[in-house]
Amino acid sequence: MDLAYLLDLIRQHGDVVYAFIFAYAGSHALLMALFAGYAAQMGVLDLGKTIVLCWAGSFFGDLVRFWIARRYGDRVLSSFPRISRGAGVVRRLVDRHGWWLPLVHRFPHGVRGIGGFAFGLSRMSWGGFLLLNFVGAGLWAVSTVVAGHAFGQVSDKVLGDAVSGLSLASLVLFLGVSWVLSRKLEQAMQAEVARER
Repeated sequence: MDLAYLLDLIRQHGDVVYAFIFAYAGSHALLMALFAGYAAQMGVLDLGKTIVLCWAGSFFGDLVRFWIARRYGDRVLSSFPRISRGAGVVRRLVDRHGWWLPLVHRFPHGVRGIGGFAFGLSRMSWGGFLLLNFVGAGLWAVSTVVAGHAFGQVSDKVLGDAVSGLSLASLVLFLGVSWVLSRKLEQAMQAEVARER
């Protein structure tokens, strides 16, 4: 698939794409947010709207997970042992370092989806969670969308329009490097957890 064709599809189905961005941001889909920033730089999405939708999706995704954990607690997680173990680790980290973890949990791959549940199971107050979740969602949305946008600017200047296949390959490479860096951050978090045990 040609990059120009993909960008044209996004342009044609903008409202659906924005809904998709909001929904995926609820799971803190890093690569989607990076690509949305790239698409905004290419002029097929609005940068401000993309950031706001990523911010809102990320905020509400964790808000729902926090509420489920507060309402149903360990009963829900006991049905999912793998998630329960991960949530337990994050819960211990939250109880020890509650002020900073909601700000960074969206970046490491293994913690992204379960952070909201762990915060709901922890001793963190609703007010504290809402504030930290709002700020953390904003940090995540702005940094990932702007990083994708910046990549789009660089690739557009370096590669030009004539080599869209190379541009697509560069985008895939950028997304791959972003994924690797996310995994490295996850490993650093796991090392921190291992030291605390």
